[in-house]
Amino acid sequence: MFNVRIHGRGGQGAVTSAEMLSVAAFDEGLHAQAFPSFGSERTGAPVVAFCRIDDEAIRAHDPITEPDAVIVQDPTLLHLVPVFAGISAGGYVLVNTSRPFEELMIHDLVDGLDPHRLVTVPATELSRTRLGRAMPNTALLGGFAALTGLVSLESVQRAIRQRFAGDVAEANAEIAASAYDHVREATGSHDHA
Repeated sequence: MFNVRIHGRGGQGAVTSAEMLSVAAFDEGLHAQAFPSFGSERTGAPVVAFCRIDDEAIRAHDPITEPDAVIVQDPTLLHLVPVFAGISAGGYVLVNTSRPFEELMIHDLVDGLDPHRLVTVPATELSRTRLGRAMPNTALLGGFAALTGLVSLESVQRAIRQRFAGDVAEANAEIAASAYDHVREATGSHDHA
């Protein structure tokens, strides 16, 4: 089973991200579940969403405490909440920022993790450029597809088109593709699994 934990703030689409990721996994014939955990349901408050993906039926329904991947939608959460708690040494980390991972000053938090699996993507910038507002979630899903190889970009884009309609769907599909390309270029490899 592959466990994904998404950290964001209310209004950034963390819950929607988990749902779209599960739809992308279903699209590829996998089993998946997505669910949120709210501390407070107001815009800007820290939010955590979870997604489990497996090739067999999923029976667990508890919050993910040992993620295989962590997606951080808001870099201000890096020192505010324990976003890396429980991640395995072989885990994947994707952070929404235009800065390189080395400049985030979080070496102590990611000590022991594979540096090739620690990636940043300018998700907010990509969404502002294409959508005119800061919605990092679809960019991060594209980046996740490139980083892990767990789901394809095409499945992510189909999930986006199921969730949104018209120009908004197409803009978000393009944002996901831009982030996918960014992560592939940043990692310098086409095989990340």
